[in-house]
Amino acid sequence: MVKRTRTAVAKARRLDELRTVLESRRAELAQEVQGSIRGVRSDGTGDRDGLDAAESSEADSQDDLGFALIQLKAETLKNIDIALRRIEQGDYGDCFECGNEIAEARLRALPFAVRCRDCEALREASDRRERSMAYRGSSGLFADLTG
Repeated sequence: MVKRTRTAVAKARRLDELRTVLESRRAELAQEVQGSIRGVRSDGTGDRDGLDAAESSEADSQDDLGFALIQLKAETLKNIDIALRRIEQGDYGDCFECGNEIAEARLRALPFAVRCRDCEALREASDRRERSMAYRGSSGLFADLTG
């Protein structure tokens, strides 16, 4: 009984620490995203009349990179919000696939992880196989069209 209570207290303390990390990271990212969006709006793309083709292409690439970073940060914010909801629901830290507890080290490194290391490795291997099969299938289709 005492061990179970200590375990429950330790888990609650760990969840509080991870919630704090998530909330802090969320506030930081939200501020970065808002600042980036304001920057894009204020910079605009209308004042490129004096740029040659190479400069314009470089500016377009920089814009694309900026938008991609904003999108990545927004996706991370969404994942953090999901993790915070999972904490409130009581299923945070449990693997979606096998139901086992996700290692604390993994959650500290990636606080919105939804799979344990082993299940994530299996999912990534499966994704690689699917991409490989799709690539082979599309290259075979291309060969059929050219042959």
